[in-house]
Amino acid sequence: MPFDHNDHYHRLLLRHVPPGARTALDVGCGTGRFARRLVGRGCKVDALDPDPDTLAAAEARGGGPRFRLADAATEPLPPGHYDVITCLASLHHMPFTTLTRFRDALAPGGRLLVLGCYAGHTYVDVLASPANALARAAVYATERARGVRTPPRRAPVREPEMTLPRIRAEATRLLPGSEVRQLLYWRYLLTYTKQ
Repeated sequence: MPFDHNDHYHRLLLRHVPPGARTALDVGCGTGRFARRLVGRGCKVDALDPDPDTLAAAEARGGGPRFRLADAATEPLPPGHYDVITCLASLHHMPFTTLTRFRDALAPGGRLLVLGCYAGHTYVDVLASPANALARAAVYATERARGVRTPPRRAPVREPEMTLPRIRAEATRLLPGSEVRQLLYWRYLLTYTKQ
């Protein structure tokens, strides 16, 4: 069924984009949905993804971002350049310390937004399972009613290895002043604003 846990949080992420943001980096952009939403907000967007097939699907849809085949953990990033850096369900594909590279690429007042995945289970996950089933059924019914028969291409998936408590501890160590908030659907939101 085509319910996408990451797409579900696009509006939340957009509310955290700094007002007046003009430059953005979308890390692990996948098929480019969120990168295109940032373009719609007036940002000039660099969108990176290491998977050539997924990036080809993103480029085929166009929409304004500058798509590049690159691994954000090793790709040179311009220091102090971006007003916002987003990373949707992709940080667990790279070393967690990559956060410091993103911090260094933020302009003063710039914001890092990580919609991340965590390993293990918490009490919130008990609520996530039935909510997930209902959301999937609703999206499936809507897609069928609209005549959509095949789900869109998805980026490669990897299971996360870090638990939420460890993510919180590491984020505090690497990015003092950052906040980590647990969300439904096995996700968390890490926010950090560079002073």
